Amino acid sequence: MKVQNTVSQTIEIWLRIFGIWPNTSCVLFRRLFWSVALAIEQIFQYRYVVRNFHLFDFSEMVDVLSATMAYTIFFIKLVIFWFKQRTFNRILMMMAIDWEKCSTTKFNMFATTYNAKLSQRFANMTVIFYSTAVILFSSNILIRLADDGKSSNVSTRLLILQMDLPFEINQRFVYELIIIAQFLHLIVCSDAIGLLNALLINLILHIGGQIDILRVNLTEIFSKKKKNSLNNFIVEEVIKKHQKIIIFSQCIEDLYSYIALVLFISDTLIICCLGFTIVTSVGQPDATKMIIKNILFYLAMNMEAFIFCFAGEYLSSKSKSIGDAAYDSLWYESDSRDSQVIQFLIMRSQNQLTITIGKIMNLSLERFGSIVKASASYISVLLAMY
Repeated sequence: MKVQNTVSQTIEIWLRIFGIWPNTSCVLFRRLFWSVALAIEQIFQYRYVVRNFHLFDFSEMVDVLSATMAYTIFFIKLVIFWFKQRTFNRILMMMAIDWEKCSTTKFNMFATTYNAKLSQRFANMTVIFYSTAVILFSSNILIRLADDGKSSNVSTRLLILQMDLPFEINQRFVYELIIIAQFLHLIVCSDAIGLLNALLINLILHIGGQIDILRVNLTEIFSKKKKNSLNNFIVEEVIKKHQKIIIFSQCIEDLYSYIALVLFISDTLIICCLGFTIVTSVGQPDATKMIIKNILFYLAMNMEAFIFCFAGEYLSSKSKSIGDAAYDSLWYESDSRDSQVIQFLIMRSQNQLTITIGKIMNLSLERFGSIVKASASYISVLLAMY
């Protein structure tokens, strides 16, 4: 089975664009291009924040900072993926091996294919959602560009992403070129942000399918029909399968742990900033425009935090089910050697697989609740200061 079949085609395309997919042509050029592009963009964004900090209205400052931090987090994500390239390659190869072996039984093929299709649907929905969020985020500027593009008033030359550029944007052609470049850049980068999250779901669903296969194997080898014909080879294969699942989980943890740490801090602040912007815009003359601009951006940040927390919760729950399936099987009716081996498997499965936040704490739905609560608390503090 080719490596290309292990991950959604949509995710693969974006990973190739950003030089993450293995054996991509001109990978160093791709990484250099995006490093320079994102670095220059960040310099101009933070330059705008520093130079206009004393002129900002408080709500405007919060709005600008939320968009600026989102790009910073994306750049950090890319750097971590580039740095962890060997881990990612190992994950893909392990997935490819699983695909090769899944054709042995009908259930194995069903479990693997079902999760792959589910991952593909989620990736496609992610692209649609993030693209729509970018369109709404840019709608105010795009409408103004279409209706008032001929205006020569510099004060009307607002950008989609506020930057302090080292040249004048007063000329119509220059301004339109910058807006188009910003819009396309924002579309590509925002979809990449979503698809890096979709990749985590792809990996988690794959390992979930492998755990389902392991559970079925545990049930079948100790069934009443097979207990007399049980052999050491079958038990050995089950143990190896469990060990591969553990290694696969550790690779996912190694790849996403520090990304989760960055997101746990940044998403709380960004969700807080966007929530504050939406709340303070209510009752203002341009309330509709501000809400339309930020509502999907706000939902996207919440969805990103939820995806990571859901992935950790799902992986922990699935790993626990391995021990439950082994315990519910008829292992106690087999010979002493095989029963002892399965008892070790049950004890090993008690150490639940999970994804941590920088090796500090586990990701879970409870953690997502704490992010939402913290963001709401910060919004209350900002409203009191406003």
